Amino acid sequence: NNICEEVITTSSSDLDTSDLEQVKKFVKHHKSTDVLILNTGGPPAKNFFEITEDEWLKYYYQLFYSFVYIIQNLHINDNGYVFLISSHQIKEPKDTMSLSVSYRIAFSSILKLLTKQFGNRQVSCINIAPGPIGTDRLKDLVDDLDKLESKLPMKRVGEPKEIGLFVKSIIENKIKYLTGVTINFDGGYSSYIL
Repeated sequence: NNICEEVITTSSSDLDTSDLEQVKKFVKHHKSTDVLILNTGGPPAKNFFEITEDEWLKYYYQLFYSFVYIIQNLHINDNGYVFLISSHQIKEPKDTMSLSVSYRIAFSSILKLLTKQFGNRQVSCINIAPGPIGTDRLKDLVDDLDKLESKLPMKRVGEPKEIGLFVKSIIENKIKYLTGVTINFDGGYSSYIL
């Protein structure tokens, strides 16, 4: 009674998406999957004019082109899923996050376009845009977590497992018609409507 026969898991210690050669080796060894979850950390918060050429290139690969390469070269099986874990910043960017937001928006556009091509094979593409989630990344970006939590509607940051359980429920319940969407996963933090 397996829900998914082909699931590939890896972490940043196994695959650095800023290193295209690692990505190519990964895809060479993994030909297909039922579920693909694209998720990576991001750059430090920086003013636009302080971002170096090396940083633009590193995060181009880490946040954009490596995902493009994976999608072009790893077959997503019929009735499969592609999840992108992006950021709520794609809808409400901060001026110190231009490096992250630029590439995350670009790949979100690719994922939206793929929805049309994958639809005839019943492959669902879902972009999850988390807000403040209790990860090392958040700790790197926020000086005072208690102060942040006091400003949040739920008075807490999200737990990483909440995103995992959400993804798991979509797969286990074979929810297919939810595709081509960006889901705000931010505990009501954002103020945008659409």
